[in-house]
Amino acid sequence: MSLRTAQRASLVDQVIDQLKEQITTGSWQMNGKIPTETVLAEQLGVGRNTVREAVRALTHAGLLECRQGDGTYVRATSELSGAMLRRLRQAEQLEIFEVRRALEVEAARLAATRRTDEDIALIEAALAERDHAWEQDDPARFVETDLAFHMAVAYATHNRVLIDLYEDFSAALRASITAAGTSLNKTYIPHDAIARAIAAGDASAAERAGHACMEHILIALTEG
Repeated sequence: MSLRTAQRASLVDQVIDQLKEQITTGSWQMNGKIPTETVLAEQLGVGRNTVREAVRALTHAGLLECRQGDGTYVRATSELSGAMLRRLRQAEQLEIFEVRRALEVEAARLAATRRTDEDIALIEAALAERDHAWEQDDPARFVETDLAFHMAVAYATHNRVLIDLYEDFSAALRASITAAGTSLNKTYIPHDAIARAIAAGDASAAERAGHACMEHILIALTEG
């Protein structure tokens, strides 16, 4: 490798790290469009070709998605999330559901034993937002608020590995929740029992409520 090639490779790596930081810190939001090559080149003080190579690398890693004629969007927040997203694109809805059920039921059980007052407040607030989105007949918002509720439950476990897995699984969960909502034909599945059991510190009740919720979704997926 020539010195010039090595320097260029090093510069591309630096730009990759800088772009990745924008993604992982949330400066660039999930599903949001990132600045154009020209803007990024000016901001970073490098050539457009360097930016293009860095974007291509992050696209290959699954963190970004280039849409011809539209722009480049954030698709994942980590290499693990990107790899998971690529794998889940090939998965069946039932397979995704089975993983979702395992994560969410266990999260509900653990949350009931570890939640703090702040966790309870976040879960109840997320539940209220979810109910409001349903009442307003806003499907897109409902998907986001439903996911936010389950994410709040995951946070209440205070298990960093479970939380990271759930965050990385979020893209597939959006698709799963959307599919379930379509199959359910606007049949509302209340999550109040999950929230109440967690607030009461009743792990068994939380686990049962989680199972009951997921069984409703399973029926919709298998019959829809």
